[in-house]
Amino acid sequence: MTKLIIQIPCYNEEATLGLTLSELPRKLPGVDTVEWLVINDGSIDQTVEVAKACGVDHIISFDYNQGLAKAFMAGIDACLKAGADIIVNTDADNQYCAGDIPKLIEPILKGEAEIVIGARPIQQIKHFSPTKKILQKLGSWVVRIASNTNIPDAPSGFRAVSRNAAMQLNVFNPYTYTLEMIIQAGQKGMAIASVPIRTNGYLRPSRLVKSIPSYIQRSILTIIRIFMTYQPLQFFTSLGMVPFSLGFILGVRWLILFFAGTPKSHVPSLVLAAILLLIGFQLWIFGLVADLMAVNRKLLEDIQLRQRRAEIGEQKKV
Repeated sequence: MTKLIIQIPCYNEEATLGLTLSELPRKLPGVDTVEWLVINDGSIDQTVEVAKACGVDHIISFDYNQGLAKAFMAGIDACLKAGADIIVNTDADNQYCAGDIPKLIEPILKGEAEIVIGARPIQQIKHFSPTKKILQKLGSWVVRIASNTNIPDAPSGFRAVSRNAAMQLNVFNPYTYTLEMIIQAGQKGMAIASVPIRTNGYLRPSRLVKSIPSYIQRSILTIIRIFMTYQPLQFFTSLGMVPFSLGFILGVRWLILFFAGTPKSHVPSLVLAAILLLIGFQLWIFGLVADLMAVNRKLLEDIQLRQRRAEIGEQKKV
């Protein structure tokens, strides 16, 4: 018996949730049971009442707004406890076409992928400004480099996750789960795929992208933080190469001038070279320490996965 649960994080979505739910499927090929789950992220409107009226199977409510990332992870945990074999995440603003869910879960059903991301036709979305389209492309390119994956639309929230992959997910960033999830999956060696999807009409402004500069700043910090977490030695080695290389060049310059018999001692250059070399060396030491700490993180993740499988696996049997 294969169970699929469609989860929807919600924050004051009474105006659009009903339309979104009306288009969700209750039957899908290759799946025996389809259920819906709503994560009420501290809504102060009638979101919960709309969800109940539309026949949502599971509702999780936060006492106050905790952000998209925590709502997403709370939904993942609830779906696992409810026995989901496949979890589909979509938005409450009906941005994504629910008719593409069969296409989204197909690679998981075939055993070809554990995570599938829906790729939107970014260039065809009319309410996306040219700046936002460029940033979407640039951000997705950076995520592909950091995660060693080939996902063309990294910020897309329309995604399917297998039970095994869901048990291994950990989202640390409070802002959004989209970029971190891909980078984490890529670094862990999970099979991740992308399929083209359709989008529906524009209903409301994005709650996540309040301003382009803020979105850029938060996305960059998220990517750097996750890259530091999963590739600390590579990150600090690359970072340390900059001051070390500059210091080395200044040091060679000082030696050339010294042996050439220049009348000036160029002491400031020598001091600066020493400082830069020391900074580069210290960054490399930080990388070695962080790499050793990453070993402990991997061991803790293995323990966490075993616990999840033991706890949730028992609930699945019941």
